[in-house]
Amino acid sequence: MTRLRPFLLGALAVLLVAVVWELYKALGPVDGWVVGAEEGVRNSGLRLLPRTSDLAMPHVWEMFARLADPITGATNAQPLWLAVTLAALFSLGVAAAGLLIALVVGFALALLMQRFRIAESAVLPLVILSQTVPLIALAPLVKGWGSKLEFGSFEWENWMSVAVIASYLAFFPIAVGALRGLQSPDVIHTELMHSYAASRFRTLIHLRLPASVPYLLPALRLGAANAVVGTVVAEVSIGLPGGIGRMILEFANFASSDPAKPWAPIFGAIVLGLVAAGLVALLGLAFGRYRRAEVHA
Repeated sequence: MTRLRPFLLGALAVLLVAVVWELYKALGPVDGWVVGAEEGVRNSGLRLLPRTSDLAMPHVWEMFARLADPITGATNAQPLWLAVTLAALFSLGVAAAGLLIALVVGFALALLMQRFRIAESAVLPLVILSQTVPLIALAPLVKGWGSKLEFGSFEWENWMSVAVIASYLAFFPIAVGALRGLQSPDVIHTELMHSYAASRFRTLIHLRLPASVPYLLPALRLGAANAVVGTVVAEVSIGLPGGIGRMILEFANFASSDPAKPWAPIFGAIVLGLVAAGLVALLGLAFGRYRRAEVHA
């Protein structure tokens, strides 16, 4: 029961969201709650609560029932759940590539900042400052730069630009978490390694890396979720077909004719983020001997 408790709490949280959704739909105002609306002027004022009509807020069971229907009315059309699953798998592969890039870059920066104090003072503010750049503005630049790269027969593809953008959002928690982990050993432990005449490399392998695991695993889970978010946003910005982000953009056009359909890729993006974080959690099982207590970055 102790191991099942997190899953049960997660399921209860999802159920609570569905209950709140249905309660608000049943009790909330059909036209929502607008403050400062001018009489006779459409869409004026500040909307504080959303509409509860079937067009704006379909029932939860209608959204899930729509997943079993064909994606279109064409003959032999795929069921909606299958199309969403295939798109989510495509985005998961791109997000995994972005997370791998983020892990390499973030950990390299952490090693540099741990080794040189001046590097920490110079690089860490830049790492923090990098997260203030909006991805929507960065995506066209990365795509343009990538299209100009030429290495023999190598051709830069759009999914690579999406992976780079995803890594840009994911490397920050990894760099900060890895830095805290590498700096976590006590002075008495580092002095013990010096007394053994251990080199910096041996100290890194036998002391600092094992000590960084409780800090690095939560940072990796956060980085995995950020990689998914970066992938979805970049797919929308660049227009990469085949992914869940592009599907969200395309299905938004059906909000007026098929209100339950646009929610399918949104559910897919949510499940995608949970799967990415879950895969990192499974990876952490291999480092159980070093996970005495995880410390969030």
